[in-house]
Amino acid sequence: MNLKIFESYQSLSEYTAEEILKQIESKPDSVICLAAGDTPRLAYQILARKLNEKKTDLSKCSIIGLDEWVGIPPDNEGSCQYFLRNELLNLVNISASQVHLFNALSDDLARECRIMNELIKARNGLDLMIVGVGMNGHIGFNEPGVSFDIYSHVIDLDNTTQSVGQKYFKTKTSLNKGITLGLKHLTESRKAILIANGSKKSNVIKAIVEGPIDSGLPATVMKTHHNGWVVIDKEAANSLI
Repeated sequence: MNLKIFESYQSLSEYTAEEILKQIESKPDSVICLAAGDTPRLAYQILARKLNEKKTDLSKCSIIGLDEWVGIPPDNEGSCQYFLRNELLNLVNISASQVHLFNALSDDLARECRIMNELIKARNGLDLMIVGVGMNGHIGFNEPGVSFDIYSHVIDLDNTTQSVGQKYFKTKTSLNKGITLGLKHLTESRKAILIANGSKKSNVIKAIVEGPIDSGLPATVMKTHHNGWVVIDKEAANSLI
């Protein structure tokens, strides 16, 4: 696992956007997994601007959504799908056929997981994953205690996730389950970048960087990745030795 510390959230976001752009330019048919959430928001805004300025050809790449709240419709402002569409996908020239997001309203969520697994396998795996980290150390909705050897799955959400997740919704919302790519997808990806910013993330970053590999803190799986990067700002690094 590699660690990069930036002076600010701005510079962290610029780096992340540039890494995604370089991936697409170097391999136009890249398969890229993107997380929703506050941390990648600015990176996606910067990326959208760069893609449009450079008129980058996106016709061959595939975008995979990392996760979704089960039961939340895609037009709900708190949904991961709403976030990805409004912060990036609707702002660039990419067709709907190239975007693959979980249908969290499906009456057969196990089938949704199979579809996503088969799609990623058919495209020869993920070239790049951009993920965040939750206050409980989750990646996507891979909650504490989850196996590192699992692909897409549905999971009961941790109390911390249910509580923190309310910030994305205008009114109190029931958040009981999530559907997500698994940590096996992450470890098999060709490159994974975990981003975090702000002092609120400093303790979990310290545990990831300085602590042991532990399924109780899912993000420590990054230590097993052959090309894994933890990319943070100075505030998120302020608890590190």
